[in-house]
Amino acid sequence: SSSVTGEIEMDGNVLVIRRIHVLYKLRAPESQRETIQRVHEIHADRCPVARSIKGAIEISTSFELIN
Repeated sequence: SSSVTGEIEMDGNVLVIRRIHVLYKLRAPESQRETIQRVHEIHADRCPVARSIKGAIEISTSFELIN
């Protein structure tokens, strides 16, 4: 599962999304942490949505392992 939070600011009289943070909650053994970390570091560059909005909205991600 994942959770997404965003930060919204006023730009004149319009609400604008400035930042998005995605927390991935992954059910995986601790022994897979290194592989997951490597994939996590590059996944946004291969995501169509992230690539489409990265110039306008700051995107950050993190992950949490759930045993």
